[in-house]
Amino acid sequence: MGEFAFIIHPVSSAKDAARKYPVLGILPEVVLEQLLKRVSPKPVSKITGVRSKTGADARGWFVGCPLTPRQFLDLPAEVVLQKITRAARVAQDLGAKVVGLGAMTSVVGDAGITVDKSVDIAVTTGNSYTVWTAVEGAKQAAALMGTDVSQAKVAVMGATGSIGQVCVRIMADEAGAVTLIGRDEARLSEVAASVDGKAEISATTDPQSGLREADIVITVTSAVDTVVPGEALKPGAVVCDVARPRDVSKQVAKQRPDVLVIEGGAVEVPGDVDFRFNFGFPPKTAYACMAETMILALEERYESYSLGRDLSIDRVREMAALAEKHGFKLAGFRSFERQVTDEYIEGVRKAAARR
Repeated sequence: MGEFAFIIHPVSSAKDAARKYPVLGILPEVVLEQLLKRVSPKPVSKITGVRSKTGADARGWFVGCPLTPRQFLDLPAEVVLQKITRAARVAQDLGAKVVGLGAMTSVVGDAGITVDKSVDIAVTTGNSYTVWTAVEGAKQAAALMGTDVSQAKVAVMGATGSIGQVCVRIMADEAGAVTLIGRDEARLSEVAASVDGKAEISATTDPQSGLREADIVITVTSAVDTVVPGEALKPGAVVCDVARPRDVSKQVAKQRPDVLVIEGGAVEVPGDVDFRFNFGFPPKTAYACMAETMILALEERYESYSLGRDLSIDRVREMAALAEKHGFKLAGFRSFERQVTDEYIEGVRKAAARR
């Protein structure tokens, strides 16, 4: 039986902390952050029932790394990395042979390389499968909106990050145009110059101009606050939000009923999986980064897989093939923790046509 663990942390600190410890939900944010800062990583739940269509089985654990997204960015990097490493060692002590780094734990420092050197088990960020599900989800949603991907204009926010760069390179082979959006102008120019493909490539540090003509938006920043300006989006656009915390505010969905916002990376897990923890998804559904960790365990392939800032497209495609082999697949579309129905999509199309 394959054995894995996955490190999680509060994304919306009060709400998420209360999922496990309800009393914490009544604390002011500032008090809760001070409390979390002093709490050691610990097991949150045991995961059972992951069963591949090949017959392989896996079990695992969620391990809590008690810091909020803002703390991951504001605290000294060495302090944060020490806490993530301690969480990985908890996973190792539980018996896991591969550990996945969730949300902000995969962003801080060198994207898992330091953690990998500090433990005796394999480490992955899960970013390879996250890229695949983000791109595939965006393309499928665009098709439902009547958008021809081969002619579409695509914008990638967070284009200089590890996930963003690979999304850019994949879409450059499939779309009509790709705009890279990021904060570092020099780095944007460097990444843009390295992209091959049929698409017209441009780059900007201004989200307003970068999003204005985009038919498809893939947003993968590491921002603490929402960064997608709803007023800049094109009517009928598809926005695939892969970031955790989210890049798109709920207000965008309310203000722009003519835009389809979907969550990236929602995956149906094969078997009768029981997470024994509510992280906001329906039963038997996980984030793609979690799924990658499970896939490595089912393969009993205990090697560090998606690490660092430069992901390999070959590894992205390999992980997609392994996911299909074991029975993982996209779990339909979700928008702000709700299932997206055919009727909802039709409503967005009509609203876009009117606008």
